[in-house]
Amino acid sequence: MKTLILMSLLTTSIAFAGTTGTKVIYGDDNREDVMNSTNNMYVELSKSTAGMISKYNLSNNGDGTVSVKGSTLQSRGMCASERFAQQTTAANCSGFLVGEDLLVTAGHCIENMSDCRKYQWVFDYKMSANTTGHVSVPESSVYSCKKVINSVLSRSTMNDFALIQLERKVTDRRVLDYRRSGQVSVGEDLVVIGHPSGLPTKIADGATVKSLSGKYFSANLDTYGGNSGSAVFNANTGLIEGILVRGATDYVYDSRQGCRVSNVLRQNEGSGEDVTFITNIPQL
Repeated sequence: MKTLILMSLLTTSIAFAGTTGTKVIYGDDNREDVMNSTNNMYVELSKSTAGMISKYNLSNNGDGTVSVKGSTLQSRGMCASERFAQQTTAANCSGFLVGEDLLVTAGHCIENMSDCRKYQWVFDYKMSANTTGHVSVPESSVYSCKKVINSVLSRSTMNDFALIQLERKVTDRRVLDYRRSGQVSVGEDLVVIGHPSGLPTKIADGATVKSLSGKYFSANLDTYGGNSGSAVFNANTGLIEGILVRGATDYVYDSRQGCRVSNVLRQNEGSGEDVTFITNIPQL
């Protein structure tokens, strides 16, 4: 997936050669902006979600805020009819807070210190009622990666996770709770929070666990490229069950409109999106 990070976020790509692609919509599109969510628990969880954004897409305004720059979905070839078509797409991956200065993401997002140095982690990258054009965040919401504690990307086991240390402690939002033993059950309700296609934070619920495998489980989550590294929560308890890492193709070409649209499958169609068990990380 390293090539996905360096290429356009919206191109069809694969996490492991010859296996799967990026992500997709199952049934209804359950993605929504944080400001539109009526679930207080989800909103609180979203505060501890960060986008992995290139330093070149961040501009310090000199007034205590940082602008997040990027192309819109439509300018990247998506149809104007697509949801969020005019929103900025800046995040290459997603991540979430598991310690005062510890963040989890996908292993294909951060493999080594070279990757660590290229990107910054931005909390509060979300739409608000007064957002116009590019999103701005407080300067205090932007963090650099200090150290890669562990990164695993295995073709044989499909294990995919990274644990990194941030440059400083995060003191203005909660450390998320995560499963420490056992496994989620098939049929369990799920919600994913992250940055589909690099967009500002989206909450997507209405999903369930479809199947369990060796190092991961699969679920009908509405996720795209950019959601890689997103926390997948138990929708009822708010406990993190895993890390979104790969799935089906996210966009397909619509010849009538001459642009690309979301790939929509039936709710229980396909094998689902793959989620690395959070318990795979030995340091947690």
